[in-house]
Amino acid sequence: MSAHSHVDGQLPHEPEKATLEGRNKVLGFWLFLGAEVVLFGTLFSAFLALRDKVGDGNPTADELFNLSTVAIATFILLTSSLTSVFATQAMHAGKKNAMIGWLIITVLFGLGFLGLEIYEFKEYVHEGHGFTTSAFSSSFYTLVGFHGAHVAFGVLWISIIIGQVLKKGLTVVTAPKIYVSGLYWHFIDVVWVFIFTVVYLMGKVG
Repeated sequence: MSAHSHVDGQLPHEPEKATLEGRNKVLGFWLFLGAEVVLFGTLFSAFLALRDKVGDGNPTADELFNLSTVAIATFILLTSSLTSVFATQAMHAGKKNAMIGWLIITVLFGLGFLGLEIYEFKEYVHEGHGFTTSAFSSSFYTLVGFHGAHVAFGVLWISIIIGQVLKKGLTVVTAPKIYVSGLYWHFIDVVWVFIFTVVYLMGKVG
């Protein structure tokens, strides 16, 4: 049976690892995530070094941050991580339609998160917290904006994969793409937990 002729329920238990190409994709993606950890680690270090460099008359983190908005955004993104898990579980069970449903919900949550982040940034700029206002604002927008760009990429990537599955079905070719996109989504969720803690909570408590 060819890779493309599998139908729902006839896939191996872990279809993402059923072929050498699939296993190589998963391994390669773990290496990519390792590089991403180093990159985000550098941005976190820069933010921690510059977070007190506010400048005279500019809003501080404590004055600026509205934790209720950020908490809602955090809840949305963490919930999307759960729906991503459900999508992977549906894939392993060979339930294509359920998997697509969970992926669509994940994308919608991702879009909701981005909408809140754009709203948040507009509020900050309105309050005099622009990208070049201070070293603190530059490091803040670089770190949080870089993460937001990752979320936007994830939304686009998962949307493309949904289209591929609708066209080609759930196969040992499409399964590794679904699996690694799930890993990517969990990674950006974990990064956000660190951002929420280091940037927002620590910013509020000083």
